[in-house]
Amino acid sequence: MILLIIGLSLSFVAIGVLYYLGHQQNIHLQKKHDKLGVSLLALQKEFTQYQVNTNRTNKELNDAIIIKAKEQDKNLNKLAKELPLIIRKVVGHIEFAKPLDKQ
Repeated sequence: MILLIIGLSLSFVAIGVLYYLGHQQNIHLQKKHDKLGVSLLALQKEFTQYQVNTNRTNKELNDAIIIKAKEQDKNLNKLAKELPLIIRKVVGHIEFAKPLDKQ
């Protein structure tokens, strides 16, 4: 009978110790979970800021490309308008030049 009481009391103590250790493990895991949540939120904010900066940079680059393309179109149109005059000048000099092989 005494052995039965000792066995039951040791069983209750063992169950209590296991319950306490399990509870402490849950508390430890909850703290780690909370820290991980804070870290992930910080990472999400940083990544969102990176995306915003990247989108802003892409828009600025696209705007610069459009401006340069319009500038090149204007230069090309201006050159196309001036090209006949340049050709006339060159051809005029060639037509009225003295031949080099005749003396």
